[in-house]
Amino acid sequence: MKTKTTWSKYTPAQLKSLEKLAAAYKEFLDNGKTERECVSQIVDRIEKEGYVELSDAIKTGKKLKAGDKVYAVNMEKSVIMFQVGKKPLESGMNILGAHIDSPRIDVKQNPMYQDSDFVYLDTHYYGGIKKYQWVTIPLAIHGVVVKKDGTTIIMNIGEEEDDPVFFISDLLIHLAADQMDKKGSKVIEGEALDVIVGNKPIKLTAAQAKAEAKKETDEDEEKKDRFTREILRILKEDYDMDEEDFLSAELEVVPAGKAKDAGFDRSMILAYGQDDRSCAFTSLEAMLAVQKPEKTACCILVDKEEIGSVGATGMESKFFENTVAELLALCGGYDALVLRRALANSCMLSSDVSAGFDPSYASSFEKKNVAYLGHGMVFNKFTGARGKSGSNDANAEYMAYIRSVMDADKISYQTAELGKVDQGGGGTIAYILSLYGMNVIDCGVAVLNMHAPWEATSKADLYETCLGYQAFLKAKGM
Repeated sequence: MKTKTTWSKYTPAQLKSLEKLAAAYKEFLDNGKTERECVSQIVDRIEKEGYVELSDAIKTGKKLKAGDKVYAVNMEKSVIMFQVGKKPLESGMNILGAHIDSPRIDVKQNPMYQDSDFVYLDTHYYGGIKKYQWVTIPLAIHGVVVKKDGTTIIMNIGEEEDDPVFFISDLLIHLAADQMDKKGSKVIEGEALDVIVGNKPIKLTAAQAKAEAKKETDEDEEKKDRFTREILRILKEDYDMDEEDFLSAELEVVPAGKAKDAGFDRSMILAYGQDDRSCAFTSLEAMLAVQKPEKTACCILVDKEEIGSVGATGMESKFFENTVAELLALCGGYDALVLRRALANSCMLSSDVSAGFDPSYASSFEKKNVAYLGHGMVFNKFTGARGKSGSNDANAEYMAYIRSVMDADKISYQTAELGKVDQGGGGTIAYILSLYGMNVIDCGVAVLNMHAPWEATSKADLYETCLGYQAFLKAKGM
């Protein structure tokens, strides 16, 4: 069975809709390079579409009915949306689940140091990356700094035209003979991913210069740190931030720059963070497009997938289960058994990206079972590694149901595996939701350069995935 490119099937009106969706997607990526930024813009968007915060509904004692829309936010890093369906919750939900964290470089809690005349921020990379891809490229710093009094400082440096950018240095090719003999995993090591943030000493007053001149310059710590002191001066002046405030900061180093059309034909999008914000965006768009569904529609956008879905904001937390329990209470009354039935009777698309076929590295893929850019949304019956280790493996009955839903709405889709069997593998949040006994399958957008600073997707796949998610949410269920 072969799939075909979807581009040839579009009418002029569909192409216009496709480009409109792509433009909105690029804006979403540009404004959401961290989990917090994604949640912030999602909440702004859904509140304009009539979504009410669940905590507000609880406070007012609001009783939810079919068509009502509510959402809940977890620690500013995860969000869940519900549109109450015509059928009771006990019959299950149609759930889309994606993640909004992406591989990046995090700033450590005690990060600033000076070496020679350079000032660095010490870092710890987050998620699976090829470390050598992150050197010499322009970098931006996004995140928050929370002061002891609770004041939150929002950081976003490197994205505006007149902003400075940051970078990680690399050894010049003329002196890199030994480096070039290393394995790819060792060419740049984790502790070498420190970000250069300055190279200019603080300007001293005449009195300060005179006082320091009297000290033993080789042993004088203050004089050695003049370059660091200049960066601290700038942080204090521009952000009211002291060095100790790094202790309660979450600063993420990401590629600087905006999402761009790629190719002479503008058929693709090149941007940071498309794993998995391509699926998060299309899931959000599908939720906003579907009105008065038969079964309750749910969209889960979570943090920490790239490091195992752990912690209070990851999928393994109780946030989802607790929120469904609160929803039940507002829909007529909480009952532990009804909660279990609602979860077990649900159907889910684990909305995550798949590896797109790359002809330059064809030997890593099995061509009959791989996703091709421009051939539509991708279903992965299973993921995992090698012998399906760590995988959710969807039932044949559920796969047949999904086929019928997609074909009914003429959605272009393909099935795939994540590369050759012994080559590696990967996972998503699917296996976590499957623990409730619900039907789950992985589904999303094919990506080239996955986990690299700049990833590539097809606009056509984005469009088909959005339409496919809409078809799923409005379906009546198995």
